[in-house]
Amino acid sequence: MPWVGGRFWWILLIILYLKTCPCTTAVASKPNFVLLLADDLGIGDIGCYGNDTIRTPNIDNLAKEGVKLTQHIAAAPICTPSRAAFLTGRYPVRSGMDFCGGYRAIFWLGGSGGLPPNETTFATMLQRQGYYTGIIGKWHQGMNCKSRNDHCHHPLSHGFNYFYGMPYTLISECQPGSPSATDAHLQSQLWFYTQVIALAVITLIAVKCIDLIEINGKVIMYFALFGLLFFLTWYLNYGFMHYWNCILMRNHEITEQPMNVQRTTSQILKEANLFIERNRNVPFLLFVSFLHVHTPLVTTKKFTGSSRHGIYGDNVEEMDSMVGAIVDAINAAGLKDNTLIYFASDHGGHLEVKNGNIQTGGWNGIYKGGKGMAGWEGGIRVPGIVRWPGVIPSNTVIDEPTSLMDIYPTVIQLGGGELPKDRIIDGRDLMPLLKNQTSQSEHEFLFHYCGMDLHAVRWHQKESGAIWKAHYMSPVFYPEGAVGCYNIQICACEGEHVARHDPPLLFDLSVDASESNPLQPYSEPQYKAVISRIELAVAEHRKTISTVPQQLSLSNIVWKPWLQPCCGTFPFCWCDKEGNDETSII
Repeated sequence: MPWVGGRFWWILLIILYLKTCPCTTAVASKPNFVLLLADDLGIGDIGCYGNDTIRTPNIDNLAKEGVKLTQHIAAAPICTPSRAAFLTGRYPVRSGMDFCGGYRAIFWLGGSGGLPPNETTFATMLQRQGYYTGIIGKWHQGMNCKSRNDHCHHPLSHGFNYFYGMPYTLISECQPGSPSATDAHLQSQLWFYTQVIALAVITLIAVKCIDLIEINGKVIMYFALFGLLFFLTWYLNYGFMHYWNCILMRNHEITEQPMNVQRTTSQILKEANLFIERNRNVPFLLFVSFLHVHTPLVTTKKFTGSSRHGIYGDNVEEMDSMVGAIVDAINAAGLKDNTLIYFASDHGGHLEVKNGNIQTGGWNGIYKGGKGMAGWEGGIRVPGIVRWPGVIPSNTVIDEPTSLMDIYPTVIQLGGGELPKDRIIDGRDLMPLLKNQTSQSEHEFLFHYCGMDLHAVRWHQKESGAIWKAHYMSPVFYPEGAVGCYNIQICACEGEHVARHDPPLLFDLSVDASESNPLQPYSEPQYKAVISRIELAVAEHRKTISTVPQQLSLSNIVWKPWLQPCCGTFPFCWCDKEGNDETSII
């Protein structure tokens, strides 16, 4: 019949068209990744995590359109080690990026410590899969090793194609006129010692001049030289922190030294939007590492005085608007369905930071402790939100233990790569959990380090669903009854600043997430069995920890003039290559 033949040809033409047409879908092509990481943000500061006074509609909307993780855990309670773990998927002790003795973060850009060249970041792995990778904002993983321009720890040496931002971290010295974060007592001591040395030199000169005592002139010269070097060392560090650490870079070039903090927010947002627009036709990874909400809480005029929680609330709400602008740029570029967006904080809110009597740090909700405290939940439990329309469900809450380290295997495997086989990766792929293909996290144990000391261990007892947490050490709060260490800027990890628990404190986080009621060793039937199982896991874990060079040792973090990044002629470092453009785009 004629119509049969005609239908046959039509069907054949349709089949040929479908085989040859350049149709693509979000699942078939490589997804883009936008990773948004806040600085010092408390889990209680976000509306979708229970805050009803600070307005965060854009972050809340991400949670409505995606998955909210309620037990998302940082691998360290302060910036440098936590971010090292995030970038590598490994506990920071494995890379030498955590330390004891007070040196728990990179202090100066002129130091030699930083993320080791032999560590492989998720950016490196995705770069190998054809991704264009960028980081905009804070780095805080070091800069140089042996010379001022070797940039061995620089983002472009760790898999990023593009970098714009701050190689250090925002500190109060970056904002002229703000209260200094530097220990005033320490500075006064150093000035006192300088005066003592100067007085001694003057006395020796006078004694020699009147021949009261026979003194070799070389002794006076060496003593004077020592005094001069002592003065220069502490003054260049503490007196010029504004110039040494507060700089902005584009790739390998310093663009502002010192940075103009009043326009940095607008510049970071502008750079993020340009990155998305430039790379909309290629697979990309964009890591936006916010300077918000770290003190000194630099906030533009538009948001100053806008919240009910003073300057801290203003800063949170400004960051939320930045999140909204970046999400809008993704949507406007037609990339919404092919982009995984992740939002988190690097650790808990900072309880001890104040401006006079006003606390200017974050709120950690019901959770005890905060920044610097690796055991208590407030220091390590952070917001975690993932959106990928059409791939993961919307308006979903997951209560399983997850980690910032999980982003590493998740993005690498989604990007078509394979995890390194020459090292231990502590993160776990989130996708089975996010897509509801499994109801339980792959993490059975999570180890909570403070410096190089293991302060606590979390056990997800999957058979019962209980989540146990054993504390071997915890910070000594001061004054007694306080919720932080207000005698020092951040709680310490060792020595007289911690209490050791033998037997360990044990909490069932399933029913006591605020860690208010430790189980009694001699009356709780499960106590002994739970602690025994945790200690067995600790013993096995410690077998996997190798001795590596300590990147945050005193010799690595001390300021070295020959490593100091400088725009111009050292020590007269100054430049402004961004011009006077202070136009706000938020």
